[in-house]
Amino acid sequence: MAIKYTLQGLLIYLTMAAYLLAFVTTVARRKRLGQTLFLSGFVLALVAYGYRWLDVRHVPLQNLFEVFLSLGVLCYPISLLSRRVLRIGGQWADMLIGVIVLVPAGFKFHAEPQQLPPALQSWLFAPHVAVYMLSYVFMAKAAFQAGMQLGGVKPAGSNLLNPEEATYELVAIGFPLLTLGLLLGSVWGKLAWGDYWGWDPKELWSLASWLVYVGYFHWRYMFGKRHPRANSAWALAGMAAIVITLLWVNLSKLFAGLHSYAT
Repeated sequence: MAIKYTLQGLLIYLTMAAYLLAFVTTVARRKRLGQTLFLSGFVLALVAYGYRWLDVRHVPLQNLFEVFLSLGVLCYPISLLSRRVLRIGGQWADMLIGVIVLVPAGFKFHAEPQQLPPALQSWLFAPHVAVYMLSYVFMAKAAFQAGMQLGGVKPAGSNLLNPEEATYELVAIGFPLLTLGLLLGSVWGKLAWGDYWGWDPKELWSLASWLVYVGYFHWRYMFGKRHPRANSAWALAGMAAIVITLLWVNLSKLFAGLHSYAT
């Protein structure tokens, strides 16, 4: 763990502090202050992301530092959409997710600018990674809702969906994005390496994540009403597969392949 004594690092730490204070004040039932702090954190995250973009002179989605930085930006707008449009609560969890995803960017992964390698100099680079990042935030929020359902936590407002229904709504949005990311990656593989599918470890685990959520939909349709807690277990298993895809496959020496944000 290393502290970044740079303007980039300062912006990340200020964002984390704002998200963490938003979480604490929201849990302490000072929701208006929590909302203000959450919005402030989002603005700081946008500034940090824009600064990174100017620094590296390309869309900052190349390595794990930039990926986790982008995840920190997406937490607020997805939280706002969930609360105002989808009637899904648990905003305290969104604030906590914002802190969690920024920890690797702030303390783990290096922030030295890197040039894009030839394989990433494609029009598919930004949309392929971006839709995956969107899907990951939706699935992370779904995992928190699933945990609330398993823990017997009820939503604070009477007009909000219960955690099991909220989990389904979030997965139903995240899954098409996950599918689009897989398809864009396949097309990109054809353009870059001459084949739609190369059995690369990252490709395999991306497919495994997708199949877990296919299993979630199938189980919920067939048996979900009788076993609602198992629905949530499926959603948590999907999030575990995503964590493996994003972190373990990229960082573990057991999975050498063409995809590696860590290098």
